[in-house]
Order: sequence, then C-alpha cells, then structure tokens
Amino acid sequence: MAVFTINEVRKTFTNGEVKEEILKGINLSLREGEITALVGASGSGKSTLLTIAAGLQPASDGQVIFEGENMMTMGSEQVRKIRASKFGFVFQFAHLVPFLTVEEQLLLILDVSGSKLKKHEQKKEIDKILKLVGMEHRKNAYPSSLSGGEKQRVAIARAIIHKPKVLFADEPTASLDSKRSKDVMSLIRDLTKTLNITTLMVTHDEEMLAFVDHVIKMSDGQVLQSAGENL
Repeated sequence: MAVFTINEVRKTFTNGEVKEEILKGINLSLREGEITALVGASGSGKSTLLTIAAGLQPASDGQVIFEGENMMTMGSEQVRKIRASKFGFVFQFAHLVPFLTVEEQLLLILDVSGSKLKKHEQKKEIDKILKLVGMEHRKNAYPSSLSGGEKQRVAIARAIIHKPKVLFADEPTASLDSKRSKDVMSLIRDLTKTLNITTLMVTHDEEMLAFVDHVIKMSDGQVLQSAGENL
C-alpha cells in the first residue's frame, strides 16, 4: 500500500533575478514496510526531496500525498501536527539533548507528539522500544557516556517511540565506521519490517544499499533510475 505519493514535485530557488530549478518534476511512491533510498551526487536534489516529503519545506509545484491528503494544500499548523505525530526523523548526527537521560529523550518526544498514554504506560513503551534497539541497559545514561553507535540507536528509538507512519533518515550512518554503519542499517531495516514503517533514506554509502528495498538514483534534480531490491 502506498503511504506517500509524490506527483510532479518541483522546487525552484530564486537568487535575485536568477532562478535555479532544484527538482524538475519528481514522481515517487513509498510503500509500507519498505525502505527507499535516494542516492546521487551532492546537489542532485535528494536532500531537498526528502525535506519536502517530510513537510520541512514546501515544493514550488506538484503534490505530496500522505494518507490520501495533499500536504501542499495544508496550513503550516496542520503540517506541523503531522510531522510531530506521524513522522520520525534520524539524521547524520544523533542530536541528543545533552542534559537528558536516554529515557528522558524518549519521554520528551512522547510529550511533543501528543501521546495519550499515562506516565506509567509511557515508561513501559519506552522499555519496549529500548529493548528493540538493544539499549535497555542504558536507559538512565546521559549522551556523554554513549558511543557513536549507541547514540544513533537512541536517536532511532527516539524517532519511532511515538509509532510514526514514516521514518525519514538523512545520512543516518555517515558519522559511523563500517561495522557500526551496518549495525545501524540492519536495525533500521528490521524496525521498518517489524513495525511496518515507510522509510525514506538519503545516503552516499553504497554498502548501505544492500539493506534497502528500492533505490532511486537522482542527478540534476531528476530521477535517472529506479530499481528494486535485487540490485
């Protein structure tokens, strides 16, 4: 089932009298329980496409259909509520709050997402998610005591604690060594399948493509190639 459908999305930036078209009519469908990777050289438009899909910036033209509704026609507050409650985000760096424990990082997201769970139910849910990512033993730790791989695991737990429909991952392994990168990608793949999440990822690392279902190759704001999992 397609959760996201991107129709003829274009993005143009204006610098004085000069207009630069960053995205040139992108079409894309994202399905439940699958990881789609956007690849291409710097400046190809992949990060711009991800941020438009995530409602972090508007397109200049086209449609971004999420759960049957066009996000491009929504007001900013409606888009913000969707981001908070139905989207999860993982970036190149974990960006954990330094003065919050691992558990408190996740409690904060539950609060921001408008969770209706009572406090004891939230803590049970946190224990469950931390076990899924292999970090239950670090629940009371502060970010300064965590390794790079552990921080990224906590960032993933934070991104899925509120049970989002879509996970956006922008270079989630770029700051990690090869082993930790594979561990993190294996975790993202397993969670995508287990929780039936729709995952859209930007990556430069070709080794990570072994973990994804679909690869979208972009160049100069266009899709050059779309391939399935048997690459």
